[in-house]
Amino acid sequence: MIAMKSLCILGLVLLSLAATQAQVLGGVSQLEGASRKEALELLDATLAQLATGNGPSYKALNVTSVTGQVVAGSLNTYEVELDNGSDKKQCTVKIWSQPWLKENGTNIKIKCSGDDGELDRTW
Repeated sequence: MIAMKSLCILGLVLLSLAATQAQVLGGVSQLEGASRKEALELLDATLAQLATGNGPSYKALNVTSVTGQVVAGSLNTYEVELDNGSDKKQCTVKIWSQPWLKENGTNIKIKCSGDDGELDRTW
């Protein structure tokens, strides 16, 4: 009986240690290092792609925060200052990427402070 209790306690301790060490799927995490660099490259590439269609032309000036989340692909959220050539605005940009999809694998949403609407494009 004591051996069984000890085994259960050991299992709970190991499980709690594993939970604190691993990122939870679907959980949001601040991106740093190489992951942040990849996310910033994705932001630049997605803004460039947006400009080639019927969307506005934005350039990211100052990125203050980048988070990532694994949700049937990856969802990156950026707090960023965007420049459209005439105005600079503080915005939240969300890029949902599903690279295995041939069509509609990228969605970008841009919501800027002071604007009523939200830009929402998929390609």
